[in-house]
Amino acid sequence: MVETTGILYGISVGTGDPDLITVKGVRILQRVSVVAFPMGLGQQLGIAEQIISPWIKATQQKLPLFFPYVRDHEQLQQAWREAASQVWQYLQQGKNVAFACEGDVSFYSTFTYLAQTLKKLHPQLKIEMIPGVCSPLAVASVLKIPLTVSNQRLAVIPALYHLELLESVLTTADVVVLLKVSSVYSQVWQVLHNFRLLEQSWVVERATQPDQIIYANLSDRPHLDLSYFSLLIVQVNPSAPL
Repeated sequence: MVETTGILYGISVGTGDPDLITVKGVRILQRVSVVAFPMGLGQQLGIAEQIISPWIKATQQKLPLFFPYVRDHEQLQQAWREAASQVWQYLQQGKNVAFACEGDVSFYSTFTYLAQTLKKLHPQLKIEMIPGVCSPLAVASVLKIPLTVSNQRLAVIPALYHLELLESVLTTADVVVLLKVSSVYSQVWQVLHNFRLLEQSWVVERATQPDQIIYANLSDRPHLDLSYFSLLIVQVNPSAPL
């Protein structure tokens, strides 16, 4: 008799508003045995757990997984291995596991590392990914602007890791999205000031969440105390009015 393992589902749950999860995502989320998600900090619920709380059932097994907010690769790999081990305990029993991931599972996602670690250890594992709303799209919607139109060129940069690329990107792209901008905001502001782009820039914190904050026209905001979940959009070459 061939033993079967469960399926690992990566469920994109959007950026904060529980209604932004797809119908397919909700259906899978509600029928799996185990629902995993990144653990919150301290005694607080994580963002993904908050988003899915209206949709999951009391009878489902919850599995919070620890992923540290660090840049040390060895620490991160250790966390991925430990998380993979916890998830595998259920998968090897034939139970399906849904990992709820903020934003989209394919867009700078924790799910990618979890899935790759599991697949490397257990090549037979079946993985399915359910797409969803990622942060640049959510931010454009709350700003009520198109992210791109016509032949505009879009660049998306994790600012924390690639700040040195910003000046060159601003000369080649029409729209620039800067992720993970909180800790390097002051440096980014100075570059935008030099390029005279501050009036064409926005920062959004916690897009689509109840405590969402929008900062428009950054000319008089050289210093902002931003949360980790902050994103900056620059319209280098704005589109014509719709």
